[in-house]
Amino acid sequence: MTDPETLSVTIVDGYVDEPAHFGVPPYISTYPRYAAGALIDAGVPREQITYHTIDRLRDEPDYWRDVDEADLLIYLGGMTVPGKYVGGTPAEPDEVRKMAWTAGGTSLMGGPVKFGVGDENAGATETERQDLDFDFVAKGDVEAAVYDLVESGLEGFNNRMRDVDEVSRWAQEGAFIVEQHPNHPDHLIAELETSRGCAYRCSFCTEPLYGNPTFRPPPSVVGEVDALSDYGVKHFRIGRQADILAYGGDGEAPNPDALRQLYSGIREVAPDLETLHLDNMNPITIVEWPEASREGIRIIAEHNTPGDTAAFGLESADPIVQEENNLNVTAEECFQAVKIVNEEAGWRPEERSETEGVDNGPPTRLPKLLPGINLLHGLKGEREETYERNREFLQRVYDEGYMLRRINIRQVMAFDGTDMSDTGAEIANEHKQLFKRYKTRVREEIDQPMLERVAPPGTVLPNVHLEYHQDGKTFGRQLGTYPLLVGIPGERELERTIDVAVVDHGYRSVTGVPYPLDLNDASMDELTAIPGIGDRTAGDIVINRPYETVADADLETQFDLSQFVTARGLEHAR
Repeated sequence: MTDPETLSVTIVDGYVDEPAHFGVPPYISTYPRYAAGALIDAGVPREQITYHTIDRLRDEPDYWRDVDEADLLIYLGGMTVPGKYVGGTPAEPDEVRKMAWTAGGTSLMGGPVKFGVGDENAGATETERQDLDFDFVAKGDVEAAVYDLVESGLEGFNNRMRDVDEVSRWAQEGAFIVEQHPNHPDHLIAELETSRGCAYRCSFCTEPLYGNPTFRPPPSVVGEVDALSDYGVKHFRIGRQADILAYGGDGEAPNPDALRQLYSGIREVAPDLETLHLDNMNPITIVEWPEASREGIRIIAEHNTPGDTAAFGLESADPIVQEENNLNVTAEECFQAVKIVNEEAGWRPEERSETEGVDNGPPTRLPKLLPGINLLHGLKGEREETYERNREFLQRVYDEGYMLRRINIRQVMAFDGTDMSDTGAEIANEHKQLFKRYKTRVREEIDQPMLERVAPPGTVLPNVHLEYHQDGKTFGRQLGTYPLLVGIPGERELERTIDVAVVDHGYRSVTGVPYPLDLNDASMDELTAIPGIGDRTAGDIVINRPYETVADADLETQFDLSQFVTARGLEHAR
């Protein structure tokens, strides 16, 4: 028997992306936190638990020593939906095998990787279950396997699911692991689990493989937030559930009282939080229980932070595809759900400000909560008409004046245990060229004008984290659910945050300038980024400064600059 007090353990986070769970930086998923908590509960001292992301191993090869020398290596990862990532690159199968080969002690693999592994993390692919040369693969909950494996002296475990008491304990005890994340403390957002499983059985989705919905009670989640806050986390996303509106109920009907306890409890223990967002919301819930859903949506919008997104799994507006894949919402039902979320939560903070006597009002912010639409291609029954029906649905939403925070267009990944396993990627591969043309059309005809509606010129985005340089610009994002990509003229210092005002729009990103933009200090690139200010006008502004007031510059632009442009006076001028 191996004594837990003598164990050295290395946890490697290869990142996860599931239909109802996300853990690619700047997100940290529940898996490493719960695994760390299970280790503590089993008797492993905190100082003997080491956590690394896969990107840290890539960037600093010396850390592979921790993989080699650990008595127990725990690998956590798995992508069951395709995506493109800026903050990190998920582990590829060859890298995971290398960990197993490098490990000098016992090796355990867990997370959604148990559902299958493809040649790459991409859409239009098929997968198969593999052990990737690890000693153990957790086919149940990896955190339960971790606890049982340590309890057994590293001899083995029975695949099982953890219970509510265990996850409540492990979530709090494992919160310390966030301090070892490379993004800690300022650029890290913790994914929070309220439930697992789904009441519905869509053909492609791995979430039903967790069974019917099971819920963590509000004190369990609130206690976890309290613990994470103690370790410096200020950004949270309630993202690990199939449907936030069904939280605390029977798995289908809304329970506004549970949502009120959850959100108010989080605000009470983390009053200084900077981000509180969510992810999945099932549109069929809104349609079936409209009044209770409206109440739940109002509760969320009262407590969240601006720019929040409720992902709607429409998947397809084609009734044939809906029927053949057991999709639970029609295009008309989804439209009604979009309408209700816009009505109840599409307001901006300044529209309900209690401040009086302010001439211009506070700066424009993003709406509190908007729907996002998921569209999935390569499903059974897909035909050319499917693409046009999807585009027509999106066009209708725009034409009738509603807002979508983002439109997510993907191709299916096929996993064993789902109905799509028989069809695989065949349809997706057949339609790849059609898919590319359609996606481009949606970006041009829907995404850009919708983005202008959601974030009109002058919208202020606080705390944009600067991430990389490209083509003479600096790109960054806020922390949150599906944050806007912001391009800022010039190459600014990275890994810091600034406030930004939106001045222009691309298909999936915006151009911004620092907020407030000081006319006495602004660069030519920043000035010419503003619509209506060309090179000549910008040159005149630079030559004629300093200015005492913005009005002294006599700017004639397409929109009012007064809310985000300033002139700080002679003492601040260059």
